[in-house]
Amino acid sequence: MARTLNLFLLSVLFLGLPFPYASANAYETQKSSYPKPYAPQKMETDVVVEGMVYCQSCKYSGSWSFEEAKPIDGAIISVICRNHRDKVSYYKAFTTSKEGYFYAQLTGFSMKNPILDHPLQACVVKLVSSPIDSCDVFTNINYGVNGAHLRFEKKKIMTKNYKAAIYAAGPLAFRPEDCTPDQY
Repeated sequence: MARTLNLFLLSVLFLGLPFPYASANAYETQKSSYPKPYAPQKMETDVVVEGMVYCQSCKYSGSWSFEEAKPIDGAIISVICRNHRDKVSYYKAFTTSKEGYFYAQLTGFSMKNPILDHPLQACVVKLVSSPIDSCDVFTNINYGVNGAHLRFEKKKIMTKNYKAAIYAAGPLAFRPEDCTPDQY
């Protein structure tokens, strides 16, 4: 029994002597100092809003119909985003193409709170102006005056160096000021 106790004490003393060893932390530090050529790069996702702006036909004035409507080249819309405290956090105006299409890349848009400041809850699109004097009266079709909410239609752009989530708004419309009976 005394011999077993002596062996035990010797082994405890022997293990207590300072020996060089590698700790897990030292290994991790050394390991992480090597370059990581294949480490994935974190890429920001751009937020884009797209839609169309039309001149509504007098024939359908007063309705939400786009039948016989014509696209407006050079119409201006705005994208307004408010944060969770209802303060404007983003504002920018965009111009439509000759097909009446707008592609609004929200450069500089950021979400402090990823749920409350998300574009679906935070952003709206509004009509600003029409370059056509004969079709420049605002309509609230799809809430173009009050603010058209965004829709996510599962549309994304993903390339090696670019990533964007695309939201839709509208379509929006202006209408002629005077729709005389012969225009119906």
